[in-house]
Amino acid sequence: MTLTMQRPVVNGAPMDSLRKTAFIAGALYLVTFISSIAALPLLDPVLSNPDYIVSSGADTSVVFGGLLDVINAVAGIGTAVVLFRVVKRQNEAAALGFVAARVMEAAIILIGVVSLLTVVTLRQDLAGAAGADADSLVIFGTSLVAVRDWTLLLGPGLIPAVSALLLGSVMYRSGLVPRAIPVMGLIGAPVLLASVIATIFGINEQFSLWSAMAVAPIFFWELSLGVYLVVKGFKPSPITAGMIATSTPFADSHIPA
Repeated sequence: MTLTMQRPVVNGAPMDSLRKTAFIAGALYLVTFISSIAALPLLDPVLSNPDYIVSSGADTSVVFGGLLDVINAVAGIGTAVVLFRVVKRQNEAAALGFVAARVMEAAIILIGVVSLLTVVTLRQDLAGAAGADADSLVIFGTSLVAVRDWTLLLGPGLIPAVSALLLGSVMYRSGLVPRAIPVMGLIGAPVLLASVIATIFGINEQFSLWSAMAVAPIFFWELSLGVYLVVKGFKPSPITAGMIATSTPFADSHIPA
């Protein structure tokens, strides 16, 4: 006699496979939004006060904000790593490029975190030291904040546009999600690239209304992708059908009794 063990199935896909992959990837996307948005008010004291390094600072707030940015960076890498096993079946080169872009974005974010935490360390260790040159400290602190502003432009500013072109094209062609979702990314990517390049050359302001409008399509592309993957998972497509067919020999486990 044999006992047949069926793996749970959701929307035609094994629960321990495609559905979980979609859910985890979507959840990680949402984590990037929650952590990055929550970090902004916590980091504001060091970003908005040029004299932070020689004044009474909100160090605990800045440290927690930095920690949230680290979580954002790690979750961003996670989205690419988790999705890779699925999207590589459509275009492995684009899937690898997406992973590389996410890793690069995370590295740039971490540089920004280190620069702000360095301001905190200098404020604690040097601001009250005898003979400390307040003007020099302010200049150095402002320079570190400027480094963070550049990382914000080149990391979360520039790289998501590249990621949108890579992942958006794969998602559009594969039909893994409704095509309206990747269309937002494919339209928003060149707009954001143009905005970032204009900012680099001094034509546009980094925190202007135009910059915010350029970011909006990419913001909603990633947000809608994360929500859809959490709520719905992948749509039935040749890719999902192929993955289910591959796993079919293991779907039913016959255990001798």
